[in-house]
Amino acid sequence: MVTVTQPGASHTMRFLPIFAAAALAACSSMPMLAQEPAPTPDTESTARPYMVAAANPHAVEAGLAALRAGGNAVDAAIAVEAVLSLVEPQSSGLGGGAFMLYLDAATGEITVYDGRETAPASATPEHFLDETGEPLSFVEAWTSGRAVGVPGVVAMLAMAHEDHGARPWADNFDPAIALAETGFAVSPRLHSLIVQASNPALPFSSRPDTGGYFFTEAGEPLPVGHVRDNPAYAGTLRAVAADWRNFYTGEIAEGIVEAVNSDARPGGMTLEDLAGYAPVRRDAICRLYRAWRVCGAPPPASGGVTVNELLALLEPYDMAATGPGTVEGWRRFIEASRLAYADRDAYIGDPAFADIPVAGLLDSGYLSERATLIDRDTAIPAVTAGTPPGVSVPGVDATAEPGGTTHFVIVDAGGNVVSMTATVESLFGNQRMVGGFLLNNQLTDFSFTATGPDGRPAPNAVAGGKRPRSSMSPTIVLDQDGEFHLATGSPGGSSIIAYVAKSLVAMLDWDLTPQEAISLPNVVARGDVVRIEDSFPPDMVDALEALGFTLDANRSENSGLHAVRVLPDGTLTGGADPRREGVVGE
Repeated sequence: MVTVTQPGASHTMRFLPIFAAAALAACSSMPMLAQEPAPTPDTESTARPYMVAAANPHAVEAGLAALRAGGNAVDAAIAVEAVLSLVEPQSSGLGGGAFMLYLDAATGEITVYDGRETAPASATPEHFLDETGEPLSFVEAWTSGRAVGVPGVVAMLAMAHEDHGARPWADNFDPAIALAETGFAVSPRLHSLIVQASNPALPFSSRPDTGGYFFTEAGEPLPVGHVRDNPAYAGTLRAVAADWRNFYTGEIAEGIVEAVNSDARPGGMTLEDLAGYAPVRRDAICRLYRAWRVCGAPPPASGGVTVNELLALLEPYDMAATGPGTVEGWRRFIEASRLAYADRDAYIGDPAFADIPVAGLLDSGYLSERATLIDRDTAIPAVTAGTPPGVSVPGVDATAEPGGTTHFVIVDAGGNVVSMTATVESLFGNQRMVGGFLLNNQLTDFSFTATGPDGRPAPNAVAGGKRPRSSMSPTIVLDQDGEFHLATGSPGGSSIIAYVAKSLVAMLDWDLTPQEAISLPNVVARGDVVRIEDSFPPDMVDALEALGFTLDANRSENSGLHAVRVLPDGTLTGGADPRREGVVGE
Protein backbone atom coordinates (compact mmCIF):
# COMPACT_ATOMS: atom_id res chain seq x y z
CA MET A 1 0.00 0.00 0.00
CA VAL A 2 1.34 3.44 -0.97
CA THR A 3 0.73 6.20 1.56
CA VAL A 4 1.15 9.84 0.61
CA THR A 5 1.03 12.49 3.33
CA GLN A 6 0.76 16.23 2.94
CA PRO A 7 0.44 18.93 5.61
CA GLY A 8 -2.84 18.72 7.48
CA ALA A 9 -4.11 15.55 5.83
CA SER A 10 -3.24 11.94 5.23
CA HIS A 11 -4.28 10.44 1.89
CA THR A 12 -3.91 6.72 1.40
CA MET A 13 -3.95 5.06 -2.00
CA ARG A 14 -5.27 1.53 -1.92
CA PHE A 15 -5.03 -0.62 -5.05
CA LEU A 16 -7.24 -3.51 -6.12
CA PRO A 17 -5.59 -6.89 -6.97
CA ILE A 18 -4.30 -7.04 -10.53
CA PHE A 19 -1.68 -9.74 -10.85
CA ALA A 20 -3.10 -13.21 -11.52
CA ALA A 21 -1.18 -16.34 -10.57
CA ALA A 22 -0.53 -17.24 -14.19
CA ALA A 23 0.94 -13.83 -14.90
CA LEU A 24 3.17 -14.02 -11.84
CA ALA A 25 4.37 -17.39 -13.00
CA ALA A 26 5.30 -15.81 -16.31
CA CYS A 27 7.21 -13.11 -14.45
CA SER A 28 9.24 -15.67 -12.51
CA SER A 29 10.92 -16.88 -15.70
CA MET A 30 12.19 -13.43 -16.64
CA PRO A 31 15.21 -11.49 -15.42
CA MET A 32 14.73 -8.72 -12.88
CA LEU A 33 13.76 -5.47 -14.54
CA ALA A 34 14.28 -1.85 -13.61
CA GLN A 35 10.73 -1.06 -12.56
CA GLU A 36 8.80 -2.86 -9.85
CA PRO A 37 5.12 -3.72 -10.34
CA ALA A 38 2.43 -1.55 -8.81
CA PRO A 39 1.56 -2.15 -5.13
CA THR A 40 -0.89 -4.90 -4.27
CA PRO A 41 -4.25 -3.20 -3.60
CA ASP A 42 -7.11 -3.74 -1.21
CA THR A 43 -10.59 -4.52 -2.48
CA GLU A 44 -12.30 -1.27 -1.55
CA SER A 45 -11.48 2.20 -0.37
CA THR A 46 -13.35 4.59 1.93
CA ALA A 47 -12.08 8.11 2.61
CA ARG A 48 -12.33 11.85 2.19
CA PRO A 49 -11.80 14.36 0.71
CA TYR A 50 -11.31 13.07 -2.84
CA MET A 51 -11.20 9.83 -4.81
CA VAL A 52 -10.09 8.48 -8.19
CA ALA A 53 -11.20 5.12 -9.58
CA ALA A 54 -9.60 4.14 -12.89
CA ALA A 55 -8.24 1.23 -14.90
CA ASN A 56 -4.55 1.40 -13.98
CA PRO A 57 -2.54 2.34 -10.86
CA HIS A 58 -0.30 4.75 -12.77
CA ALA A 59 -3.34 6.63 -14.07
CA VAL A 60 -4.92 6.82 -10.63
CA GLU A 61 -1.71 8.20 -9.13
CA ALA A 62 -1.53 10.82 -11.90
CA GLY A 63 -5.08 11.90 -11.11
CA LEU A 64 -4.35 12.09 -7.39
CA ALA A 65 -1.21 14.11 -8.08
CA ALA A 66 -3.28 16.65 -10.01
CA LEU A 67 -5.74 16.91 -7.12
CA ARG A 68 -2.99 17.26 -4.53
CA ALA A 69 -1.44 20.06 -6.63
CA GLY A 70 -4.64 22.11 -6.42
CA GLY A 71 -6.38 20.78 -9.52
CA ASN A 72 -10.00 19.76 -9.68
CA ALA A 73 -11.82 16.80 -11.21
CA VAL A 74 -11.32 18.06 -14.79
CA ASP A 75 -7.59 18.55 -14.27
CA ALA A 76 -7.36 15.05 -12.81
CA ALA A 77 -9.32 13.65 -15.78
CA ILE A 78 -6.77 15.10 -18.19
CA ALA A 79 -3.92 13.56 -16.21
CA VAL A 80 -5.68 10.19 -15.96
CA GLU A 81 -6.51 9.95 -19.67
CA ALA A 82 -3.02 11.04 -20.75
CA VAL A 83 -1.52 8.18 -18.70
CA LEU A 84 -4.14 5.62 -19.78
CA SER A 85 -3.23 6.38 -23.39
CA LEU A 86 0.26 5.15 -22.52
CA VAL A 87 -0.30 2.22 -20.14
CA GLU A 88 -3.69 0.98 -21.41
CA PRO A 89 -3.35 1.71 -25.15
CA GLN A 90 -5.56 -1.22 -26.10
CA SER A 91 -8.59 0.63 -24.71
CA SER A 92 -8.37 4.41 -25.09
CA GLY A 93 -6.08 7.28 -25.86
CA LEU A 94 -5.43 10.57 -27.62
CA GLY A 95 -6.32 8.95 -30.93
CA GLY A 96 -9.87 8.16 -29.80
CA GLY A 97 -12.95 9.80 -28.36
CA ALA A 98 -14.93 10.11 -25.14
CA PHE A 99 -18.02 11.29 -23.31
CA MET A 100 -17.58 13.15 -20.02
CA LEU A 101 -20.23 14.04 -17.45
CA TYR A 102 -19.16 16.89 -15.19
CA LEU A 103 -21.06 17.81 -12.03
CA ASP A 104 -20.32 21.35 -10.86
CA ALA A 105 -20.68 21.28 -7.08
CA ALA A 106 -21.19 25.04 -6.87
CA THR A 107 -24.17 25.14 -9.24
CA GLY A 108 -25.43 21.57 -9.11
CA GLU A 109 -25.42 21.51 -12.94
CA ILE A 110 -24.33 18.49 -14.96
CA THR A 111 -22.71 19.17 -18.33
CA VAL A 112 -22.04 16.50 -20.94
CA TYR A 113 -18.91 16.97 -23.05
CA ASP A 114 -19.20 15.05 -26.32
CA GLY A 115 -15.78 14.16 -27.74
CA ARG A 116 -17.11 11.47 -30.06
CA GLU A 117 -15.14 10.98 -33.27
CA THR A 118 -16.62 12.15 -36.57
CA ALA A 119 -16.56 10.63 -40.04
CA PRO A 120 -14.48 12.49 -42.66
CA ALA A 121 -16.50 14.91 -44.77
CA SER A 122 -16.00 12.62 -47.76
CA ALA A 123 -17.70 9.61 -46.13
CA THR A 124 -20.89 8.27 -47.72
CA PRO A 125 -23.40 5.53 -46.80
CA GLU A 126 -21.30 3.19 -49.01
CA HIS A 127 -18.21 3.74 -46.82
CA PHE A 128 -18.05 0.10 -45.69
CA LEU A 129 -19.11 -1.60 -48.90
CA ASP A 130 -16.64 -3.49 -51.08
CA GLU A 131 -16.14 -3.22 -54.82
CA THR A 132 -19.20 -5.40 -55.46
CA GLY A 133 -21.47 -3.38 -53.20
CA GLU A 134 -21.41 -5.92 -50.36
CA PRO A 135 -20.55 -4.97 -46.73
CA LEU A 136 -16.93 -5.55 -45.75
CA SER A 137 -16.29 -8.15 -43.09
CA PHE A 138 -15.72 -6.61 -39.69
CA VAL A 139 -12.00 -7.49 -39.65
CA GLU A 140 -11.52 -5.99 -43.13
CA ALA A 141 -13.19 -2.78 -42.04
CA TRP A 142 -11.65 -2.65 -38.54
CA THR A 143 -8.00 -2.54 -39.65
CA SER A 144 -8.52 -0.45 -42.80
CA GLY A 145 -8.13 3.30 -43.19
CA ARG A 146 -11.88 3.59 -43.57
CA ALA A 147 -12.41 2.77 -39.89
CA VAL A 148 -10.60 5.81 -38.47
CA GLY A 149 -12.70 8.71 -37.26
CA VAL A 150 -11.43 12.21 -36.51
CA PRO A 151 -10.23 11.91 -32.87
CA GLY A 152 -12.17 13.97 -30.34
CA VAL A 153 -10.82 13.39 -26.86
CA VAL A 154 -8.09 16.08 -26.91
CA ALA A 155 -10.45 18.83 -28.06
CA MET A 156 -13.11 17.66 -25.60
CA LEU A 157 -10.70 17.77 -22.65
CA ALA A 158 -9.56 21.24 -23.75
CA MET A 159 -13.17 22.45 -23.81
CA ALA A 160 -13.88 21.05 -20.35
CA HIS A 161 -10.65 22.56 -19.03
CA GLU A 162 -11.49 25.97 -20.48
CA ASP A 163 -14.84 25.79 -18.69
CA HIS A 164 -13.74 24.36 -15.35
CA GLY A 165 -9.99 23.70 -15.05
CA ALA A 166 -8.27 24.98 -11.91
CA ARG A 167 -4.58 24.56 -12.79
CA PRO A 168 -2.61 25.26 -15.98
CA TRP A 169 -3.52 22.94 -18.85
CA ALA A 170 0.11 21.97 -19.48
CA ASP A 171 0.78 20.88 -15.90
CA ASN A 172 -1.75 18.07 -16.18
CA PHE A 173 0.42 16.24 -18.72
CA ASP A 174 3.59 16.11 -16.59
CA PRO A 175 3.00 12.62 -15.07
CA ALA A 176 2.33 11.05 -18.46
CA ILE A 177 5.36 12.73 -20.04
CA ALA A 178 7.62 11.52 -17.23
CA LEU A 179 6.25 7.98 -17.43
CA ALA A 180 6.61 7.87 -21.21
CA GLU A 181 10.26 8.86 -20.88
CA THR A 182 11.24 6.56 -18.00
CA GLY A 183 9.03 3.67 -19.03
CA PHE A 184 6.34 1.57 -17.36
CA ALA A 185 6.16 -2.13 -16.61
CA VAL A 186 3.95 -4.08 -19.04
CA SER A 187 1.01 -5.38 -17.00
CA PRO A 188 -0.45 -8.89 -17.20
CA ARG A 189 -3.53 -7.59 -19.01
CA LEU A 190 -1.58 -5.59 -21.58
CA HIS A 191 0.65 -8.61 -22.26
CA SER A 192 -2.31 -10.94 -22.69
CA LEU A 193 -3.98 -8.59 -25.14
CA ILE A 194 -0.79 -8.16 -27.17
CA VAL A 195 -0.77 -11.96 -27.43
CA GLN A 196 -4.42 -11.92 -28.48
CA ALA A 197 -3.77 -9.27 -31.13
CA SER A 198 -0.92 -11.38 -32.53
CA ASN A 199 -3.49 -13.38 -34.49
CA PRO A 200 -2.07 -13.88 -38.03
CA ALA A 201 -5.35 -12.60 -39.46
CA LEU A 202 -4.55 -9.17 -38.01
CA PRO A 203 -1.79 -6.75 -39.14
CA PHE A 204 -0.86 -5.79 -35.56
CA SER A 205 2.46 -7.64 -35.31
CA SER A 206 3.52 -7.08 -38.92
CA ARG A 207 3.11 -3.31 -39.14
CA PRO A 208 6.39 -1.48 -38.42
CA ASP A 209 4.81 0.93 -35.93
CA THR A 210 2.86 -1.51 -33.73
CA GLY A 211 5.17 -4.46 -34.37
CA GLY A 212 8.20 -2.47 -33.31
CA TYR A 213 6.52 -1.08 -30.20
CA PHE A 214 4.54 -4.00 -28.74
CA PHE A 215 6.95 -6.82 -29.62
CA THR A 216 10.56 -7.69 -28.80
CA GLU A 217 13.33 -7.67 -31.40
CA ALA A 218 12.73 -11.42 -31.72
CA GLY A 219 9.09 -10.75 -32.62
CA GLU A 220 7.63 -11.98 -29.34
CA PRO A 221 4.89 -10.08 -27.43
CA LEU A 222 6.38 -7.86 -24.73
CA PRO A 223 6.51 -9.99 -21.55
CA VAL A 224 4.92 -9.06 -18.26
CA GLY A 225 7.20 -6.65 -16.41
CA HIS A 226 9.10 -5.46 -19.48
CA VAL A 227 9.79 -1.74 -19.12
CA ARG A 228 8.35 0.03 -22.17
CA ASP A 229 9.20 3.67 -22.82
CA ASN A 230 7.59 5.84 -25.50
CA PRO A 231 9.61 8.94 -26.39
CA ALA A 232 7.39 9.63 -29.40
CA TYR A 233 4.36 9.85 -27.12
CA ALA A 234 6.25 12.15 -24.77
CA GLY A 235 6.87 14.42 -27.74
CA THR A 236 3.20 14.38 -28.71
CA LEU A 237 2.19 15.25 -25.14
CA ARG A 238 4.62 18.17 -25.05
CA ALA A 239 3.09 19.54 -28.24
CA VAL A 240 -0.46 19.10 -26.89
CA ALA A 241 0.53 20.61 -23.53
CA ALA A 242 1.89 23.67 -25.31
CA ASP A 243 -1.37 24.08 -27.25
CA TRP A 244 -4.09 21.48 -27.70
CA ARG A 245 -4.60 22.68 -31.28
CA ASN A 246 -1.22 21.19 -32.16
CA PHE A 247 -2.98 17.83 -32.20
CA TYR A 248 -5.30 18.95 -35.01
CA THR A 249 -2.83 20.87 -37.16
CA GLY A 250 0.80 20.57 -38.17
CA GLU A 251 2.99 17.50 -37.78
CA ILE A 252 0.63 15.37 -35.68
CA ALA A 253 -2.33 15.97 -37.98
CA GLU A 254 -0.20 15.29 -41.04
CA GLY A 255 0.90 11.98 -39.54
CA ILE A 256 -2.72 10.96 -38.88
CA VAL A 257 -3.84 11.80 -42.42
CA GLU A 258 -0.90 9.94 -43.96
CA ALA A 259 -1.53 6.84 -41.85
CA VAL A 260 -5.26 6.76 -42.64
CA ASN A 261 -4.85 7.27 -46.38
CA SER A 262 -1.83 5.04 -47.04
CA ASP A 263 -4.00 1.95 -46.56
CA ALA A 264 -5.26 -0.20 -49.44
CA ARG A 265 -8.71 1.03 -48.40
CA PRO A 266 -7.96 4.68 -47.55
CA GLY A 267 -10.25 6.50 -45.19
CA GLY A 268 -10.42 9.85 -46.97
CA MET A 269 -9.57 11.93 -43.89
CA THR A 270 -8.08 15.33 -44.65
CA LEU A 271 -6.22 18.02 -42.73
CA GLU A 272 -9.40 20.09 -43.02
CA ASP A 273 -11.36 17.32 -41.25
CA LEU A 274 -8.94 17.46 -38.32
CA ALA A 275 -8.69 21.23 -38.12
CA GLY A 276 -12.48 21.51 -38.24
CA TYR A 277 -13.25 19.02 -35.47
CA ALA A 278 -15.42 20.51 -32.71
CA PRO A 279 -16.53 18.89 -29.45
CA VAL A 280 -20.07 19.56 -28.26
CA ARG A 281 -21.53 20.61 -24.92
CA ARG A 282 -24.83 18.82 -24.38
CA ASP A 283 -27.49 18.65 -21.72
CA ALA A 284 -27.51 15.47 -19.69
CA ILE A 285 -30.45 13.11 -19.94
CA CYS A 286 -31.83 12.87 -16.41
CA ARG A 287 -34.81 10.91 -15.15
CA LEU A 288 -36.15 10.05 -11.72
CA TYR A 289 -35.75 6.45 -10.64
CA ARG A 290 -37.49 6.03 -7.31
CA ALA A 291 -35.78 8.56 -5.00
CA TRP A 292 -32.82 9.30 -7.29
CA ARG A 293 -32.17 11.33 -10.41
CA VAL A 294 -30.10 9.28 -12.86
CA CYS A 295 -28.17 11.33 -15.43
CA GLY A 296 -26.32 10.14 -18.52
CA ALA A 297 -25.05 11.22 -21.92
CA PRO A 298 -27.55 11.93 -24.74
CA PRO A 299 -27.32 10.78 -28.37
CA PRO A 300 -25.15 9.96 -30.15
CA ALA A 301 -24.40 8.13 -26.89
CA SER A 302 -27.17 5.63 -26.24
CA GLY A 303 -26.41 5.13 -22.55
CA GLY A 304 -28.35 8.07 -21.13
CA VAL A 305 -31.56 7.04 -22.88
CA THR A 306 -31.24 3.27 -22.63
CA VAL A 307 -30.04 2.98 -19.03
CA ASN A 308 -32.86 5.28 -17.96
CA GLU A 309 -35.41 3.34 -20.01
CA LEU A 310 -34.22 0.05 -18.51
CA LEU A 311 -34.56 1.44 -14.98
CA ALA A 312 -37.97 2.92 -15.76
CA LEU A 313 -39.20 -0.49 -16.93
CA LEU A 314 -38.20 -1.90 -13.53
CA GLU A 315 -39.76 0.92 -11.51
CA PRO A 316 -43.25 -0.64 -11.20
CA TYR A 317 -41.69 -3.69 -9.55
CA ASP A 318 -40.33 -4.09 -6.03
CA MET A 319 -36.73 -4.83 -6.96
CA ALA A 320 -35.59 -4.39 -3.35
CA ALA A 321 -37.72 -7.39 -2.35
CA THR A 322 -36.28 -9.51 -5.17
CA GLY A 323 -32.56 -9.10 -4.67
CA PRO A 324 -29.51 -10.54 -6.44
CA GLY A 325 -30.09 -13.93 -4.82
CA THR A 326 -33.50 -14.40 -6.44
CA VAL A 327 -34.46 -15.71 -9.85
CA GLU A 328 -37.31 -13.19 -10.04
CA GLY A 329 -34.96 -10.23 -9.59
CA TRP A 330 -32.79 -11.37 -12.47
CA ARG A 331 -35.80 -12.30 -14.63
CA ARG A 332 -37.09 -8.75 -14.39
CA PHE A 333 -33.65 -7.30 -15.09
CA ILE A 334 -33.28 -9.52 -18.17
CA GLU A 335 -36.67 -8.57 -19.62
CA ALA A 336 -36.16 -4.85 -18.99
CA SER A 337 -32.77 -5.13 -20.70
CA ARG A 338 -34.21 -6.88 -23.75
CA LEU A 339 -36.94 -4.29 -24.16
CA ALA A 340 -34.63 -1.29 -23.69
CA TYR A 341 -31.96 -2.67 -26.04
CA ALA A 342 -34.56 -3.31 -28.76
CA ASP A 343 -35.62 0.33 -28.65
CA ARG A 344 -32.05 1.54 -28.53
CA ASP A 345 -31.03 -0.46 -31.60
CA ALA A 346 -33.97 0.85 -33.60
CA TYR A 347 -33.84 4.54 -32.76
CA ILE A 348 -30.51 5.93 -31.49
CA GLY A 349 -28.05 7.74 -33.75
CA ASP A 350 -26.48 11.16 -34.22
CA PRO A 351 -29.21 13.78 -33.54
CA ALA A 352 -27.62 16.10 -36.11
CA PHE A 353 -28.49 13.61 -38.85
CA ALA A 354 -31.66 11.84 -37.66
CA ASP A 355 -34.74 12.60 -35.59
CA ILE A 356 -34.04 10.71 -32.37
CA PRO A 357 -37.25 10.20 -30.31
CA VAL A 358 -35.64 10.75 -26.91
CA ALA A 359 -38.78 12.23 -25.35
CA GLY A 360 -40.91 9.40 -26.73
CA LEU A 361 -38.59 6.67 -25.48
CA LEU A 362 -38.70 8.16 -21.97
CA ASP A 363 -42.41 9.05 -22.05
CA SER A 364 -44.10 7.85 -18.84
CA GLY A 365 -47.16 6.46 -20.63
CA TYR A 366 -45.07 4.57 -23.17
CA LEU A 367 -42.81 3.14 -20.47
CA SER A 368 -45.72 2.11 -18.26
CA GLU A 369 -47.31 0.23 -21.14
CA ARG A 370 -44.02 -1.39 -22.15
CA ALA A 371 -43.29 -2.40 -18.54
CA THR A 372 -46.44 -4.53 -18.45
CA LEU A 373 -44.67 -6.94 -20.82
CA ILE A 374 -42.45 -7.92 -17.88
CA ASP A 375 -45.46 -8.91 -15.74
CA ARG A 376 -45.45 -12.61 -16.65
CA ASP A 377 -44.17 -15.95 -15.35
CA THR A 378 -42.10 -17.01 -18.36
CA ALA A 379 -39.70 -15.37 -20.80
CA ILE A 380 -41.10 -13.03 -23.43
CA PRO A 381 -40.92 -15.26 -26.54
CA ALA A 382 -39.48 -12.56 -28.81
CA VAL A 383 -38.74 -8.91 -28.14
CA THR A 384 -39.10 -6.19 -30.76
CA ALA A 385 -38.80 -2.41 -30.67
CA GLY A 386 -41.84 -0.52 -29.48
CA THR A 387 -43.46 2.48 -31.10
CA PRO A 388 -42.95 5.46 -28.78
CA PRO A 389 -44.84 8.74 -29.24
CA GLY A 390 -43.71 10.64 -32.29
CA VAL A 391 -42.68 7.54 -34.26
CA SER A 392 -44.58 5.77 -37.02
CA VAL A 393 -42.14 3.06 -38.17
CA PRO A 394 -39.11 1.78 -36.18
CA GLY A 395 -35.70 1.91 -37.85
CA VAL A 396 -33.32 -1.01 -38.35
CA ASP A 397 -29.80 -1.71 -37.13
CA ALA A 398 -26.77 -3.52 -38.55
CA THR A 399 -24.00 -2.38 -36.22
CA ALA A 400 -21.21 -4.53 -34.78
CA GLU A 401 -19.91 -3.17 -31.47
CA PRO A 402 -16.78 -4.75 -29.99
CA GLY A 403 -15.44 -3.16 -26.85
CA GLY A 404 -12.01 -1.51 -26.46
CA THR A 405 -12.85 1.18 -23.93
CA THR A 406 -12.10 2.53 -20.42
CA HIS A 407 -14.04 4.34 -17.72
CA PHE A 408 -13.01 6.37 -14.68
CA VAL A 409 -14.67 8.36 -11.91
CA ILE A 410 -13.16 11.32 -10.07
CA VAL A 411 -14.54 13.24 -7.10
CA ASP A 412 -12.44 16.21 -6.00
CA ALA A 413 -12.19 17.97 -2.64
CA GLY A 414 -14.73 20.58 -3.71
CA GLY A 415 -17.33 17.95 -4.54
CA ASN A 416 -17.01 18.29 -8.31
CA VAL A 417 -17.43 14.99 -10.13
CA VAL A 418 -16.23 13.56 -13.45
CA SER A 419 -17.64 10.35 -14.87
CA MET A 420 -15.86 9.72 -18.17
CA THR A 421 -15.81 6.89 -20.69
CA ALA A 422 -13.13 6.94 -23.40
CA THR A 423 -12.33 4.58 -26.25
CA VAL A 424 -10.33 3.71 -29.35
CA GLU A 425 -13.06 1.14 -30.13
CA SER A 426 -11.66 -2.36 -30.79
CA LEU A 427 -8.56 -4.07 -29.43
CA PHE A 428 -5.71 -1.56 -29.97
CA GLY A 429 -8.09 0.52 -32.07
CA ASN A 430 -7.21 0.59 -35.77
CA GLN A 431 -3.85 -1.04 -34.95
CA ARG A 432 -1.91 1.92 -36.31
CA MET A 433 0.30 4.28 -34.33
CA VAL A 434 1.08 7.92 -34.96
CA GLY A 435 3.21 9.98 -32.60
CA GLY A 436 3.32 7.16 -30.04
CA PHE A 437 -0.46 6.75 -29.74
CA LEU A 438 -2.96 4.44 -31.43
CA LEU A 439 -5.61 5.55 -33.89
CA ASN A 440 -9.23 4.54 -33.39
CA ASN A 441 -11.47 2.35 -35.53
CA GLN A 442 -14.55 4.18 -34.30
CA LEU A 443 -16.32 4.39 -37.64
CA THR A 444 -17.05 0.65 -37.42
CA ASP A 445 -19.61 1.75 -34.82
CA PHE A 446 -21.74 2.84 -37.77
CA SER A 447 -24.19 0.52 -39.46
CA PHE A 448 -22.40 -0.95 -42.49
CA THR A 449 -25.61 -0.65 -44.55
CA ALA A 450 -27.86 2.38 -44.84
CA THR A 451 -31.12 0.44 -44.93
CA GLY A 452 -32.52 -2.91 -43.87
CA PRO A 453 -33.74 -5.67 -46.21
CA ASP A 454 -37.18 -4.08 -46.24
CA GLY A 455 -35.82 -0.65 -47.11
CA ARG A 456 -36.29 0.93 -43.70
CA PRO A 457 -33.52 3.45 -42.94
CA ALA A 458 -30.80 2.82 -40.37
CA PRO A 459 -30.48 5.86 -38.08
CA ASN A 460 -26.84 4.90 -37.51
CA ALA A 461 -25.80 4.84 -41.19
CA VAL A 462 -22.52 6.48 -42.27
CA ALA A 463 -22.45 10.11 -43.39
CA GLY A 464 -19.76 12.77 -43.72
CA GLY A 465 -19.18 14.65 -40.46
CA LYS A 466 -21.50 12.31 -38.54
CA ARG A 467 -20.81 10.87 -35.10
CA PRO A 468 -21.41 7.10 -34.84
CA ARG A 469 -23.80 5.81 -32.20
CA SER A 470 -22.08 4.91 -28.95
CA SER A 471 -22.95 2.59 -26.07
CA MET A 472 -20.87 4.64 -23.63
CA SER A 473 -22.85 5.25 -20.45
CA PRO A 474 -21.02 7.54 -18.01
CA THR A 475 -23.56 8.09 -15.24
CA ILE A 476 -24.01 10.44 -12.28
CA VAL A 477 -26.82 9.93 -9.76
CA LEU A 478 -28.19 12.68 -7.51
CA ASP A 479 -30.27 12.17 -4.38
CA GLN A 480 -33.72 13.68 -3.75
CA ASP A 481 -32.08 16.90 -2.55
CA GLY A 482 -30.08 17.25 -5.75
CA GLU A 483 -26.82 16.28 -4.04
CA PHE A 484 -24.24 13.92 -5.52
CA HIS A 485 -24.96 10.30 -4.59
CA LEU A 486 -22.86 8.13 -6.90
CA ALA A 487 -21.13 7.88 -10.27
CA THR A 488 -20.48 4.79 -12.34
CA GLY A 489 -19.63 3.60 -15.85
CA SER A 490 -17.86 0.85 -17.77
CA PRO A 491 -16.20 -0.23 -21.01
CA GLY A 492 -17.61 -3.17 -22.93
CA GLY A 493 -19.10 -2.26 -26.32
CA SER A 494 -22.87 -2.67 -26.48
CA SER A 495 -22.71 -4.54 -23.15
CA ILE A 496 -21.81 -1.30 -21.38
CA ILE A 497 -25.50 -0.51 -20.91
CA ALA A 498 -26.15 -3.83 -19.15
CA TYR A 499 -23.02 -3.52 -16.99
CA VAL A 500 -23.89 0.00 -15.86
CA ALA A 501 -27.56 -0.81 -15.27
CA LYS A 502 -26.54 -3.80 -13.16
CA SER A 503 -24.32 -1.61 -11.00
CA LEU A 504 -27.14 0.92 -10.53
CA VAL A 505 -29.78 -1.66 -9.61
CA ALA A 506 -27.30 -3.33 -7.26
CA MET A 507 -26.47 -0.08 -5.46
CA LEU A 508 -29.85 1.69 -5.54
CA ASP A 509 -32.27 -1.24 -5.15
CA TRP A 510 -30.17 -3.94 -3.54
CA ASP A 511 -28.10 -1.57 -1.35
CA LEU A 512 -24.77 -3.15 -2.24
CA THR A 513 -21.51 -1.26 -1.88
CA PRO A 514 -19.81 -0.13 -5.09
CA GLN A 515 -17.35 -3.01 -4.86
CA GLU A 516 -20.11 -5.56 -4.25
CA ALA A 517 -22.18 -4.16 -7.10
CA ILE A 518 -19.25 -4.22 -9.53
CA SER A 519 -18.22 -7.76 -8.56
CA LEU A 520 -21.77 -9.09 -8.97
CA PRO A 521 -22.04 -11.40 -12.02
CA ASN A 522 -22.82 -9.66 -15.29
CA VAL A 523 -25.99 -10.53 -17.19
CA VAL A 524 -26.33 -9.10 -20.72
CA ALA A 525 -29.70 -9.47 -22.46
CA ARG A 526 -29.63 -7.87 -25.90
CA GLY A 527 -31.93 -9.76 -28.24
CA ASP A 528 -33.21 -13.25 -27.59
CA VAL A 529 -29.96 -14.77 -26.23
CA VAL A 530 -29.02 -13.90 -22.66
CA ARG A 531 -25.32 -13.92 -21.79
CA ILE A 532 -24.63 -15.13 -18.24
CA GLU A 533 -21.22 -14.73 -16.60
CA ASP A 534 -19.50 -17.86 -15.32
CA SER A 535 -19.71 -16.71 -11.68
CA PHE A 536 -23.52 -16.78 -11.81
CA PRO A 537 -24.97 -19.53 -9.53
CA PRO A 538 -25.62 -22.73 -11.55
CA ASP A 539 -29.00 -23.36 -9.91
CA MET A 540 -30.19 -19.92 -10.99
CA VAL A 541 -28.97 -20.57 -14.52
CA ASP A 542 -31.11 -23.73 -14.55
CA ALA A 543 -34.10 -21.82 -13.17
CA LEU A 544 -33.84 -19.13 -15.87
CA GLU A 545 -33.64 -21.77 -18.58
CA ALA A 546 -36.75 -23.40 -17.11
CA LEU A 547 -38.56 -20.07 -17.57
CA GLY A 548 -37.86 -20.23 -21.30
CA PHE A 549 -34.79 -18.01 -21.65
CA THR A 550 -32.15 -18.94 -24.20
CA LEU A 551 -28.85 -18.62 -22.34
CA ASP A 552 -25.22 -18.37 -23.29
CA ALA A 553 -24.04 -19.28 -19.81
CA ASN A 554 -20.72 -19.91 -18.08
CA ARG A 555 -18.96 -17.30 -20.17
CA SER A 556 -16.65 -14.43 -19.29
CA GLU A 557 -17.85 -10.83 -19.34
CA ASN A 558 -15.09 -8.27 -19.63
CA SER A 559 -16.61 -5.28 -17.88
CA GLY A 560 -14.40 -2.58 -16.41
CA LEU A 561 -16.77 -0.85 -14.02
CA HIS A 562 -15.61 1.92 -11.71
CA ALA A 563 -17.84 3.64 -9.19
CA VAL A 564 -17.73 6.14 -6.33
CA ARG A 565 -20.57 6.65 -3.84
CA VAL A 566 -21.22 9.03 -0.95
CA LEU A 567 -22.00 7.34 2.35
CA PRO A 568 -24.54 8.78 4.83
CA ASP A 569 -21.73 10.29 6.92
CA GLY A 570 -20.38 12.15 3.88
CA THR A 571 -17.34 9.96 3.28
CA LEU A 572 -16.63 8.42 -0.11
CA THR A 573 -16.48 4.75 -0.98
CA GLY A 574 -15.31 3.42 -4.31
CA GLY A 575 -14.97 0.19 -6.22
CA ALA A 576 -13.05 -1.08 -9.24
CA ASP A 577 -13.69 -4.07 -11.44
CA PRO A 578 -11.67 -7.18 -10.51
CA ARG A 579 -12.09 -8.40 -14.10
CA ARG A 580 -9.47 -5.86 -15.22
CA GLU A 581 -6.67 -3.96 -13.48
CA GLY A 582 -8.78 -1.24 -11.92
CA VAL A 583 -7.82 0.53 -8.71
CA VAL A 584 -9.31 3.04 -6.30
CA GLY A 585 -7.08 5.82 -4.97
CA GLU A 586 -7.67 8.47 -2.34
